[in-house]
Amino acid sequence: MAVNYGTKYNIGKGKINVYTEGTGDYTIVFLSGAGVTSPVLEYRTLYRRLSDEYRIAVVEKAGYGMSESTDTERTVENMVSESRQALKFAGINPPYILAPHSYSGFEAIYWANIYPDEIKAVLSIDMGLPDTAAEMGKVMTPDKFKAMAERNKKLFAKIQKRGLLAKLAKKITVDTTGMISSNHLKDEEKKLYEDLFYKNLTNKEIFEENMHLVSNGEKAGATGKLKVPAYFYISDMKVPMKQGTWKEYAIKYAEEIGAEYTITDKGHNMYSKIPDEMAEKFKNFLKKHNI
Repeated sequence: MAVNYGTKYNIGKGKINVYTEGTGDYTIVFLSGAGVTSPVLEYRTLYRRLSDEYRIAVVEKAGYGMSESTDTERTVENMVSESRQALKFAGINPPYILAPHSYSGFEAIYWANIYPDEIKAVLSIDMGLPDTAAEMGKVMTPDKFKAMAERNKKLFAKIQKRGLLAKLAKKITVDTTGMISSNHLKDEEKKLYEDLFYKNLTNKEIFEENMHLVSNGEKAGATGKLKVPAYFYISDMKVPMKQGTWKEYAIKYAEEIGAEYTITDKGHNMYSKIPDEMAEKFKNFLKKHNI
């Protein structure tokens, strides 16, 4: 049986893929971290545990999963605009609960604050924050980002050929989140995941997002703090900073907005390690807020 991967909708100069399952008065919209191979498959282990009570939508950004390039700059406002359009075309209307992972935290903050009538809550999967991006930008200057991007482009082009280098680096490339080595996906889903990884590896969108890290964080931060109910899962991920840590900034932000949070030692991609725990806590939190 073929994998149900979603439906693509014309956005800009390309097509954006949207996957849905489940039913409910509210839709939990999963937004992916930077460079995630296949958002539809990546977060399946978590959203399958939520779709018995909520409608699920996974929006694959331009250049991700089955989505194509929309040929637009990877600014936070463009990414949010394209996600909103894709959901509208898919017939999935607000209110939404946003479930952002990593980089898409900027999108969640921007979306919730610019379009407050659309967002009921945020379920943070170790999402990126404006202060974190600003601090990282003190270490990773534009020149360093550009140099890193050029190095990665050359390396990724070699890995994309699926030769010996790809095999040797498999654990830290295609299987970095454990989707291939785990039992979360069926064999045909693992094959699709792997094919999508190599197909999308050198897409320009991922490189452009990294170049916009600081500016997207600034734009999200300029809209203010999150004002909707939020639950944060926070890891101790190591990122380049001059002061503070990823975990410290996340705890500070969560406490400033009155969010509930859980600190985990299961890593930045904890959804692949503790999906049952996360789903239970997310559901309990939403019920407490009558969502």
